[in-house]
Amino acid sequence: MTMTHAVMSINHQQAQLLQFDAEHVQASRIKAHTHHTRQHGSQVRTEHEFFGAVCDALAGIPEVLVAGSHQAQADFRHYVEKHRPQLMPFIVGYETVDHPTDKQLVAMARKAFLKIDRMTGSAL
Repeated sequence: MTMTHAVMSINHQQAQLLQFDAEHVQASRIKAHTHHTRQHGSQVRTEHEFFGAVCDALAGIPEVLVAGSHQAQADFRHYVEKHRPQLMPFIVGYETVDHPTDKQLVAMARKAFLKIDRMTGSAL
């Protein structure tokens, strides 16, 4: 089953990735691993490892809508721009949301992708 659309809800501890087509939704979760250390910079290293794992999970998905708090989106966007710029063309937009359910995420994404698909001439 090929799913061309996905929505990802992200914060600094986890990301919920929902790939979907007209009839199916496939969910996966990526969690940040915490390093219990007082070493300077360990929080940044942990965040980079987490965002790297999230980018790995997005590999091969043609269109992704990123949702989450403004700060989490900004941090993720900065990471992608600096460390994974090849992923940028596949991220079709960013939506600020606060703790949506999976159904709310998919409904929001379907609406957003409908607009995008109309502009590009493709269909969901």
